[in-house]
Formats: sequence, structure tokens, C-alpha cells
Amino acid sequence: MIVLKISNSSEVVASKVGKFLEFLTPDAVDQSAVEDQVIKKLIENLAAEGIKGEIAAVRGLDLDGQELSLHDGLKVRKHEAF
Repeated sequence: MIVLKISNSSEVVASKVGKFLEFLTPDAVDQSAVEDQVIKKLIENLAAEGIKGEIAAVRGLDLDGQELSLHDGLKVRKHEAF
């Protein structure tokens, strides 16, 4: 299993839509938008290599160095098989 933590969602959104519009969107929306784009591109690239599997965006899971923490309200926000 691979865990990917995106730590600069706001900066990515700001670079794509501008600082002003990024300021108006909540960080949770930025995080979800970037995660959705990463998932889309990962699926495209992995499928092109013939790799099959599943990918999920999960809320309530945190990666901090060597520690993986589970929080209340653990929820799969998005799930796709490829």
C-alpha cells in the first residue's frame, strides 16, 4: 500500500487560479481539488503501464514522518478502481 500526503494544495491552487481566488476558497476545497487531479493523473499513468488496483482519498488519516495516525471520523472521500 502506498500513502501519499499532499502538503502544498493551497500553493498549487494559487498558481493555477491566482492568489485572490485561492484566498476565497477554503483549504479543504483546495485539498480535495488537488487530490482529485492527482488521482486522475495517477490512474491514467498506472493504467497505461498495465497496472491494476484501487486508489482512495481518505479523510481522518495523517502521515507525520514515520507515524501514521487515525482520527475520529475516518472516511473514504473518493474511491476508484482501475
